[in-house]
Amino acid sequence: MKIFLRASLVTCVLFLSFRFSALSASTPNEYKLIKTYTLGGEGGWDSITLDEPTRRLFLAHTAHVNVVNADNGSLIGEISDLRLAHGVAIVKEFGRGFVSDGGGDKVVIFDLATLKVLGEVKTGGNPDCIIYDPASKHIFTFNGRTHDATVIDPASGVVIATVPIGGRPEYAVADGHGIIYNNIGDTNEVVALDSRSLKIKFRWPIAPGTMATAIAMDQKHRRLFIGGRNKTLVIMNADDGKIVQTFAIGAGVDTNIYEPRRHLVFTSTREGMIHIFHEESPDKFSAVATVKTQPGAHTMAFDPKTEHLFLDTADFDPGNTTNESSSSQQPNVFDHAAGGFHSMGIARSMTFRLLVYGKRR
Repeated sequence: MKIFLRASLVTCVLFLSFRFSALSASTPNEYKLIKTYTLGGEGGWDSITLDEPTRRLFLAHTAHVNVVNADNGSLIGEISDLRLAHGVAIVKEFGRGFVSDGGGDKVVIFDLATLKVLGEVKTGGNPDCIIYDPASKHIFTFNGRTHDATVIDPASGVVIATVPIGGRPEYAVADGHGIIYNNIGDTNEVVALDSRSLKIKFRWPIAPGTMATAIAMDQKHRRLFIGGRNKTLVIMNADDGKIVQTFAIGAGVDTNIYEPRRHLVFTSTREGMIHIFHEESPDKFSAVATVKTQPGAHTMAFDPKTEHLFLDTADFDPGNTTNESSSSQQPNVFDHAAGGFHSMGIARSMTFRLLVYGKRR
């Protein structure tokens, strides 16, 4: 009996040590700025998308999308002649990428290998978030001005449907099984959209959160991470809409990322902070680190290979006094104009840059 108990104790200690070592291999509080790549150019910026197998980053940068090597920061190419690039969706199955151009009320289709533009698709007004849903095999854009979603067949580039959303949609996330969760910024709720029937299944309030923008998901444990502009992160059960937990965060949240291997949630804000939370269990989360970045660095991508975080920003000149709430109501105004940090001023020309955060080797 003593031998059995001793063996069990050793096994338990080894298991706990392994879990601690796995989290400590790149502990959240060790995230530092390790590289800066100056890309230059003018205008504001929005989403960052990583194509991990090809090591390409797609940075939405107003009139174009910069395509950058994720390992050395070199500029590979760009998708040009856009009016207001918001985001990029990648569909490997068809070798195509899709850019939401909010200023042109369209989606631009390009070849993933050559970056050559293949065509355009007319959408609703000001398409912002764009995602590929693997369950339905459709592209969805969420259109801020017309309060609807445009559904596109990625193979043919044909619009399949336009779905009324019932409010101003912000960012969305797919669960991989046919449900898309979308933040509705002006009604302070999340909607669950069936990607096959194209019907809204649920509408859930996000209180105490308001003006939600960013959203991410732990697909395995069915948890949504919703970033509100009232400086609140809301964690929600994706099956019944119940609020699991909330946390205070910085001003101007724009990106949430869930990293399943270490069970970490990353939240980036315009004031220059990354908040990091750890999932102890599906119903218990803890704040583990706050990393100071740079003002305006509100959009972010995560690299599973290196565990690096990519953000972009620029320097600012004073003079833009437009406040965030009023500008977001203007139909043709980029919600992230001037780097998405209206109170700071206008982004200086040629200072646009990519920031890489990780553990110093």
